Parts: sequence; C-alpha cells; structure tokens
Amino acid sequence: MFLLKRIQKVLQWIVLLFFGSTILAVLVYRFAPVPVTPLMVIRCAQQMARGEKVRLKHHWVPLDSISKYLPVAVMASEDQRFMTHHGFDLVEIQNALEERENGKRIRGGSTISQQTAKNVFLWPTSSWVRKGFEAYFTVLIELAWSKERIMEVYLNSIEMGDGIYGAEAVAQQHFGRPASNLTRANCALIAATLPNPLRYSSKDPSRYMLKRQTAIMRQMKHIDLLPSQKESDTD
Repeated sequence: MFLLKRIQKVLQWIVLLFFGSTILAVLVYRFAPVPVTPLMVIRCAQQMARGEKVRLKHHWVPLDSISKYLPVAVMASEDQRFMTHHGFDLVEIQNALEERENGKRIRGGSTISQQTAKNVFLWPTSSWVRKGFEAYFTVLIELAWSKERIMEVYLNSIEMGDGIYGAEAVAQQHFGRPASNLTRANCALIAATLPNPLRYSSKDPSRYMLKRQTAIMRQMKHIDLLPSQKESDTD
C-alpha cells in the first residue's frame, strides 16, 4: 500500500512537471526567438555519425524582415485555411479519411500550426505517441500565440535545405540576398521544396520543382497577406 502511494505521488509530480514545463516553454517562445530545434540537433548528430562536417545555417529574423510573399507562398502550398482554422484543418482531415477509405495514397494533412509544434518541441519520427504530443502542443500554441507569431516561428525554424533552417538562411544560401528581398517567385520556389527540402532544392530546381513553383504562384493570387503586412503595405 505504501509503495503504491509512493508511485502515485511520483506519477503526479511527473504529470505536473510535464504540464508546467511545456506550458512555460510555450509562453517563453511566445516572445523569445527559438535558438535551436530538436531536428537541428538530430541532423547535426547524423552528420557527425557519418564523419561529415557539421552543416547548420540558421539566423532568426523578425517577421517584418521576411518578404511578405513568403507567408503567402507557404499558406498556398501547405495550409490554405491557416488564418481561419484553430490548429487543425477539419476539411483536410475529412479528405484524408475519405482517401483512406477509397484505398488512395494518403496525403500529408498537417497544418502550419501542427508543423510548428512538431518542429519546435518534438522529434521528426512519425508515431501515434508523437502525433498525440503534436496535437497537445498545437492546442497550446494556438491558445498562447497569435497566428502571426506561429508563422514567424515556422518561417524561422523549418528545414529548408541540407543544414539550412529558416527564411534568412535559405535566402542567403540559395538566392544571395536577405529574406526581406525575396521575390514572389523566390518564395514560391522555397515553398515548393517544403514537402521534402532534402530531396528538392530551391537553389537548383528540377523541372518538377518549377512546375510546382508555377502552381503555387497561381494559388498565391487567392491568399491574402498577413494582417500586419497588409498594414505595412499601405503605409
């Protein structure tokens, strides 16, 4: 009986520690730049294990130092209902379920909010456990952060090439310019790589990538700028 009470108390402390630490981390990152993500650490470890030189290009910049076209491009490519959903795109989830029932290849349906939760707080390997944590962190950031903060963290943290993370790094490495000077076409090409930035390159795009770029640029015509960027656009 005594042992069971001890175990119960330890479990209670573990649960309290988990919720306390995760909520604190989300609140801190509401304001502070994200210096490093689990994926960055994993990629560096993989490079060292292969005996390669560590490649890590990452430089945080505020949202107003990123081209206004890049949020539009990633919304067009990854999550067209980003500004209206609350972390989970129920339409895409329904489509995925229907495709599964019809025996079709299931598409990735993660929203930008879900991808941000995964990139900042979790490991990349897919599993039901990680999906559960991803849903939990998605709810937290949707409650604690604005949509523009979610986009800012996403664009600064996501993998955009081999050893390249975030908008500023990919702009400098692949286009030789700051993220603020990326063109509409540059942004569409970057967004086109996001399903697999280690396979697809915005620096040396294949014919398939150029087709995706064109398709994304067409979709961008139907996506609004972020509210703050609309305001700066009219100043």
